[in-house]
Amino acid sequence: LWAVSGMAIVACLLLGAIVSATDPVAVVAIFKDLGAPKRLAILVEGESLFNDATAIVIFTILAALLIDGGEPDLLSGVWSFVTVFTGGIVVGYLMAHAVCFVISRLKNYPLVEITLTISLAYLSFIVAEHYLHVSGVMAVVTAALVVGSSGRTSISSNAWHLLEETWEQIGFWANSLIFVLVGIMVPKILSDVSATDLGYLLVLLVAAFAARAAVLYGLLPALQWLGLSDPVNTRYRTVMFWGGLRGAVSLALALIIIENPAVPAEIKNFIGVLVTAFVLFTLFINATTIKPVMSLLGLDKLSAADIAIRDRAMALSLTQIGETIESAADEYRVDPEVSHQVIKDYNSRARQTNSQFTEVSEDVDQEDWLRIGLAALTNQERRVYLSYHASGYVSPPIARLLLGQIDDILDGLKANGFDGYNLAVNSNLGFDWRFRTALRVQRHIGWARPLTHVLVNRFESLLATIAALNSTRLKGLPAVTEVIGKELGARLNNILEKRLDETNQAFEALALQYPEYSKTLQECHLQRIALRLEENAYQSMYNQAIIGKEVLADLEDTLNQRARKVERLPKLDLGLKPAQLIAGVPLFKDLSTSRIEDIAKLLKTRLCVPGEHIIRKGDTGDAMYFITSGAVEVDLASEPFSLGSGDFFGEIALVKDHPRTTDVRANSFCDLLVLYKRDFNTLLTENPEMQRTIYLVSDERAGSSL
Repeated sequence: LWAVSGMAIVACLLLGAIVSATDPVAVVAIFKDLGAPKRLAILVEGESLFNDATAIVIFTILAALLIDGGEPDLLSGVWSFVTVFTGGIVVGYLMAHAVCFVISRLKNYPLVEITLTISLAYLSFIVAEHYLHVSGVMAVVTAALVVGSSGRTSISSNAWHLLEETWEQIGFWANSLIFVLVGIMVPKILSDVSATDLGYLLVLLVAAFAARAAVLYGLLPALQWLGLSDPVNTRYRTVMFWGGLRGAVSLALALIIIENPAVPAEIKNFIGVLVTAFVLFTLFINATTIKPVMSLLGLDKLSAADIAIRDRAMALSLTQIGETIESAADEYRVDPEVSHQVIKDYNSRARQTNSQFTEVSEDVDQEDWLRIGLAALTNQERRVYLSYHASGYVSPPIARLLLGQIDDILDGLKANGFDGYNLAVNSNLGFDWRFRTALRVQRHIGWARPLTHVLVNRFESLLATIAALNSTRLKGLPAVTEVIGKELGARLNNILEKRLDETNQAFEALALQYPEYSKTLQECHLQRIALRLEENAYQSMYNQAIIGKEVLADLEDTLNQRARKVERLPKLDLGLKPAQLIAGVPLFKDLSTSRIEDIAKLLKTRLCVPGEHIIRKGDTGDAMYFITSGAVEVDLASEPFSLGSGDFFGEIALVKDHPRTTDVRANSFCDLLVLYKRDFNTLLTENPEMQRTIYLVSDERAGSSL
């Protein structure tokens, strides 16, 4: 436009920022009518969420530049964008977590919780925009994302559904209001449209759609090739290309320019006419033709697997209805001839649908059926976790952790089928970056609190996962088996049992390391369940008018006091004090207290997790290790063997002064005492008996090629 219109470059860039903001409302509504794939709706809505926020930040910078009349500076503009954009994210993130913290302290006050989220939207904008001079829009977007994720486990379950409906209503009002205001302005804006303006509109349309095509068909495939983006097929990209409607946000930004007296009249007219005409074009051309485009691409049709599920679900429902109509007819004293005819019709439809299912299911691969079944069971597991959170069985942080793990499993299943599912499950059972970071912090600087925190979380999450898997297998699996068949149902049962066994093993490994804490934690969980059952009993009595509201309030107050005690989990003692651990090593048992205290100053403690490599063959030996609890496996070429509590290893490299001769791996959680090379000679010189023992064992092991 700058090349053909003669307008200032800042005005043209400002127009570009305004019309780059997409509005998915109409397209998503069409998606719902057509039953389009869920992922397509997520892509379109997700694009709008970040695209609009970015567009508004750029608009704010360019509008200020236009009004101030300064010269464009690329580096200055980029720096302004980065600081304004990221500053808004930080403000929204911090304020949202503060509000979620406040909400988490409230119990069953839906109106207050909803009011706080509405206040958050306005306060985050005001604080960011007017006090800190960063992006208010990015603050609101980030706050919304935090509330939508962390808030899901902070806001009470009763309030969550009401919260979604409230915000949907507010969004509808906001969109409608903007369109009404623009509708009032449109006749005035478009009253003086000239042939030149129509020419500019044509240039704008070509440029905007060409830019959109470049991103979707050029940049996105490149990101996929580099592994920075999940695959998006061509059909989805085509719908996203044609479904890039402009609406409320673009019109609102245009109104800001039109109503600003500091903006020159020719620029107001330039932006007002082109933005309005562009929005109307996308609404009247793109929006009205998106349905035929989706039909042409086959995105309005169910897949073979979805059709099979639909037919199977319909057949099961019709059969069940046919079986219950007879009893309903007896209850309502319906004429037997009438009821017989209705039952006959339903049974006929059930047989026909079963026949259709048989035909369609032959075209569905067994692995697709397995994927469908696993997805259904995983979503049922998600519901179990949400119910645990709603009932107070698990704390909000653990609920967030578990829901995040479920998302990982579903993503893996969607991307790579059963292999992706297994990979995500194993990753969740493993030790993530948080755990390993906490482990390094404890080892290098001796700060154990982060490690204690992640271990407690692991205890709780494994316990909840075991309960959820049992519930899913016993209650959810039969319903899924009815749909996909007994053979695949048996496979799903084996998958769940295998996962349950692995989770039990992970929990038992932790429980063996900290047996007392394990018992205490299980007692806390049982007390939580008892409290919820007690609460339900009181509520049931109130609903039956056995007790009054005053009595119920008094009972609930007593329950809440007890619940606060149960929610405070006991502290986990890692037991990583050298003086305590030395007592578990026979080599040190006959030493005096003062000598043990001296030795404790030389030894460092280390917690090792199952499967961790402690020593690798060929590495330079810098320490030897004493096992105070747990077991390790020595990977000897001739015959691997295990060492347990009281044993030591790693001494050969120090005594013989050569590289490590074998791999040593932790079989379970292990508490180790580490004696580094710099302290090795000091300890042995001061303890001749210990020196003789270590050298003797070292010679024996070296002689057996260890």
